[in-house]
Amino acid sequence: MFDHFVWSVVVSPPLIVIAAYLVAGRLAPARAARVLAWSAAVVAAASMANLTVFALKAVAEVPAVAGALGWSSAVVQADTAQVPWVSWGSLVLVVAAAASMGRTHRRHRRDLRAAQEFSRPDDGVLLVEDDAVTAFAVPGASRDPGWVVVTTGMREALTPRQYEALLAHERAHLAGAHHRLVRLAELAGAAHPALRWVSRQVGFMVERAADEEAAARVGDRRLVARAVGQAALASTRSGGASPVLHVAGQARPGAVPRRVSALLRPARRTHPMAAVVPVVVAVATVVWTGEAIWDLLELLWLAASGR
Repeated sequence: MFDHFVWSVVVSPPLIVIAAYLVAGRLAPARAARVLAWSAAVVAAASMANLTVFALKAVAEVPAVAGALGWSSAVVQADTAQVPWVSWGSLVLVVAAAASMGRTHRRHRRDLRAAQEFSRPDDGVLLVEDDAVTAFAVPGASRDPGWVVVTTGMREALTPRQYEALLAHERAHLAGAHHRLVRLAELAGAAHPALRWVSRQVGFMVERAADEEAAARVGDRRLVARAVGQAALASTRSGGASPVLHVAGQARPGAVPRRVSALLRPARRTHPMAAVVPVVVAVATVVWTGEAIWDLLELLWLAASGR
């Protein structure tokens, strides 16, 4: 069974990181964000499933458990006799990963509740009296499309056209449900440390996707680039915490120079088939995980037969 541990826990997550490097510049940002978020989530789920399989094997090795359930603990232990640490080590790892995912989930829920404390305006844009230079999209509940919160500090830092580009950017986040992709990727990163880079890449890609959508709506890539740069510069100059806004996790400047540079260049040609790379890794991991579950059942059957 050890080969399943090696593939799903040790090999597959770094392969997704390599795949992310390969496809990030070859797919449209919106597609790249979706492909990477879901591929990372599948690999993380497979890793957790494999750790759970070995954690169950650790429990099955306990003589008292084996005696109560009618199989030989010696037969179960013998399957990984060359790597005796893997079963109980997996139990520790799966508990740690579950705790990390729980913290990440609670943080996202807390941030969402904090954001939704701002009442929804009729026109979908809430202007808050605050000198802090901040703007963010608030996902709605159920069929509510959500709304945009902008501080007066941000509004005053931008020209009318730049402000239009800013609103287009934030509305693109809402239309693309980008908060769900970010949450999915961050949960994957919480499940396996190697996937944290992919999580950060998804965060960057959703910003790039919103930038490109805003550029399409206002019809001027340079305008959006100037809006992104001006907003980041004004936010840095304003400094300090906002006395009005207390929404953790919303103000993420990201790689602003990379975003501006991408907007100042013509839109790059994309290669949709590049999405195959992370998808193949994710599917292979699922197949291997299915084999791991089957092997555990087979091992327990042999242990019961050989008692």
